[in-house]
Amino acid sequence: MSPQAEAGSDEKPVTEATTGDVFTQQTLGVTTQKLASAAGNVNPNYLLYVPDTYNSNKTYKWPLVIFLHGIGEMGTDINKIKNVGLPRVVKGKQFVMVAPQCTASWWNTDALQAFFKQIITKYHVDPKRVILTGLSMGGFQTWVWGEYYPQQFAAIVPICGGGEVPKAPNLKTMPIWAFHNKYDPTVAVVNSIDMVNAVRRAGNALVRFTEPSVKSHDAWTAAYSNAGLFNWMLQQRKP
Repeated sequence: MSPQAEAGSDEKPVTEATTGDVFTQQTLGVTTQKLASAAGNVNPNYLLYVPDTYNSNKTYKWPLVIFLHGIGEMGTDINKIKNVGLPRVVKGKQFVMVAPQCTASWWNTDALQAFFKQIITKYHVDPKRVILTGLSMGGFQTWVWGEYYPQQFAAIVPICGGGEVPKAPNLKTMPIWAFHNKYDPTVAVVNSIDMVNAVRRAGNALVRFTEPSVKSHDAWTAAYSNAGLFNWMLQQRKP
């Protein structure tokens, strides 16, 4: 899935990738970046992951994966989300990842939209290949953000969450892979089941649901250890 590396990685930081398309070199790996302007209850600091061949592939637009953390990582210490969920295993993956942090209360869709508008043009990513994923509180928000802005995402991967069942028809054409442990003691699996069934009733035949027979809230470690999930994510593209 990785594009072929091109020569010239030691060129000047800003180069023209294609006509009217400015490429800006980035620091490789996981770094902390800062928004240019406030975005509600989203921390101005966020995590960015850039693949190793990003700077040497100036004409390639990368898939973008947005990761939403759970309630335990809420606050203003961005380091809290470095070792949980997708950020913990993102090294070597063939996409750009951004991971915002909710500072208080709960994820807010308007705030996340303000965040999204700032980052979508900042990096050399393909707007038709934006994947949204999250766990627990972030799993709920993955369903909800996807329901309110389905045109924005190529696919969603909600983990141990739930959404707004009446709005499920908004996801009738969305590729979805949901994960939830069958015996989750923290968030009942019925939350995911209700959403999966609702989008299927709406006519969505692109839904996968993985329900391990495990008594644990942590469905994300196994999900993000699944190489098949990342292969599936990289195949998703909006028409």
